[in-house]
Amino acid sequence: MNSQAEQPTQPIDELLPPTAKRRVYERIALKVREFAGAPLDLPLNPWKLAPFVKIRVMSLRDVQGLSEESRRVLLGDNGKSWSGGASRPLPDGWRLVFLNPNHTRERQAATLMEEICHVILGHSPTRLMHAEETNKGVRFRNFDKNQEEVAYAVGAATLIPYFPLKHAVSAGLTAEVIARRFGVSRDLVEYRIKVCRLWTEYKARRVQAS
Repeated sequence: MNSQAEQPTQPIDELLPPTAKRRVYERIALKVREFAGAPLDLPLNPWKLAPFVKIRVMSLRDVQGLSEESRRVLLGDNGKSWSGGASRPLPDGWRLVFLNPNHTRERQAATLMEEICHVILGHSPTRLMHAEETNKGVRFRNFDKNQEEVAYAVGAATLIPYFPLKHAVSAGLTAEVIARRFGVSRDLVEYRIKVCRLWTEYKARRVQAS
């Protein structure tokens, strides 16, 4: 990746959210952005980052050997449907990440970034679906609450850094506008606003604008 990207010159406290846990996540996210060569105020494309952590991105439709019932459940178009999963490392050291093709590009970006963070954070993959495997013996990660929380939080911070988010909120920008700026969903922006303790200011700005 491009290691010559412009680095932030602001005092470190201005780059970090107010709570201790989020500061830890943000520091990791800033390192990921530095590795990716992505300036703070520009979107990061996780599809371009994935090969640099040995991830091949595929559609769930490419998976063979799934029962029709499993395929129907996983590819459901409701908000709670399965978003994606990663394989165990293959013999060549790469992992496969399968995304739900029925989800928007913005939602897929969050899912892929989460899977990238699982690799960067050294999380051990487990299985998503009991013993169900593809014809290549690929197994998916199941739900590990702590790992999922950390990977999702770091991934979200990587996609939407605190410093530009805080300035966008202070400028009165809506979640929709911020989402378009960073190529993510409105839901992810609102999640970041809330966990970064910016929600009160955000709502106040929306009232002033109405």
